[in-house]
Amino acid sequence: MQENMHPKYVKTTITCACGNVIETRSTKENIRVEICSKCHPFFTGKQKLVDTSGRVDMFKKRYGLQDK
Repeated sequence: MQENMHPKYVKTTITCACGNVIETRSTKENIRVEICSKCHPFFTGKQKLVDTSGRVDMFKKRYGLQDK
């Protein structure tokens, strides 16, 4: 069996953009994420609108499409 094959497993903190900090262990130190379980719409039940500019409506208007 080869020696020193596995990476180091160290204590780390995961920091979300919303400010939530999670202490865990990983092969990387100080991980930054944009979204976590505290702010993700699936876990919070709050829906965030991604299509705020109405891209579908703009497409239909541009190409003269109508709802049938």
